[in-house]
Amino acid sequence: MVSRALILAFACLALAGCASMDAAECQGANWYDLGFRDGLYGLQRMDIVYEEQCGKHGARPDAAAYAKGWQEGVWELDARRKHGGME
Repeated sequence: MVSRALILAFACLALAGCASMDAAECQGANWYDLGFRDGLYGLQRMDIVYEEQCGKHGARPDAAAYAKGWQEGVWELDARRKHGGME
């Protein structure tokens, strides 16, 4: 049977590959929410990726909001794992 770690690693790679954003998404993004989602999914910080992608469209991510959201998403993930809510 395929291990959970392998499935999680594949899912993270797949999500990272789908992280491309167009100009409208970059300009209208809620950076806190994106960070929270990435942290909750157990992804590493993706702010550098978003900065590269959005920079092509003349937009700049709110790094502080993203970082705060990501950290809170990681805390939420940890809390859910501790209480059996996310497996």
